[in-house]
Amino acid sequence: MAPTSFKLNTGVDMPAVGLGTWQSAPGEVANAVAIALKAGYRLIDTAYCYGNEDEVGKGIKEAIDAGVVKREDIFVVTKLWNTYATRAEVGLDKSLQNLGLDYVDLFLVHWPVGMNPEGNDDRFPKLPNGERDITWEHDHVATWKQMEGLVKTGKTKAIGVSNYSKVYLEKLLAQAEIVPAVNQIENHPSLPQDEVVAICKENGIHIMAYSPLGSTGSPLFQNESVKKVAEKKGASPGTVLLSYHVARGSTVLAKSVTESRIKANLEIVDLDDEDLKTLGEVSAGGKFERFVYPPFGINFGFPDKTTGKTMPNGLEA
Repeated sequence: MAPTSFKLNTGVDMPAVGLGTWQSAPGEVANAVAIALKAGYRLIDTAYCYGNEDEVGKGIKEAIDAGVVKREDIFVVTKLWNTYATRAEVGLDKSLQNLGLDYVDLFLVHWPVGMNPEGNDDRFPKLPNGERDITWEHDHVATWKQMEGLVKTGKTKAIGVSNYSKVYLEKLLAQAEIVPAVNQIENHPSLPQDEVVAICKENGIHIMAYSPLGSTGSPLFQNESVKKVAEKKGASPGTVLLSYHVARGSTVLAKSVTESRIKANLEIVDLDDEDLKTLGEVSAGGKFERFVYPPFGINFGFPDKTTGKTMPNGLEA
């Protein structure tokens, strides 16, 4: 039977499946959260830059007020945005205020990137030429040191990172007093990120997978290897793609605002080594495909979608 939770390096259990809220339409998030909690979800993921923490908080409050669940039974995750990289506690306080909560269960560094805290926008400051207003001298380890101090405040039960590559993890781990509990990354059979997964496992860092179906339109549903496993298991391609992560020992975030889909995403099936081998064919021969490309990505180790090239950023030395 597939596991329903995983133990973090803090000793706390994290659910194997959570509700993701990134790119969910405004006005639909609160209802989706309330539906998910009623359906049995106990992990809700959001972030300051999503602009929906207030709706997530409303959905949580609705479920608690209705007696569906108690606060202590919900694992709430949010993230420190780049414009608050030098003001971690300020960022956390803003998120808590938006959520209407006294604490979150996990607070993540959203990216190892700093953006101008005094720029022309709170979330996405830009330069006159339209590029993101990035603080290139930013040291992500300094941000982590601030994150470590937040655990003592009780405002977050645990801390972790998101979108960290092997290089960034190595630099962080060399100076960290607290090992990140989690690294949340884009992860699916087209982008297994085995190198990142391996260093995380070696250091007791749990993987949370986002964009498990690929991207908008779920292109992986049509992949022959995915369909082969789905037919074998008598399950939908979506169920197989979500189950892939649980079989690999990772937590997976399933995003939906539709009640039927929210419920269906909780249906995880057991995948054996042969199934994982078949799904491994999706990226065989280096046929990797990343679907999430932040505007600043090429400077932080992400390949350009057109050329496939990456640019050094000076922080990796």
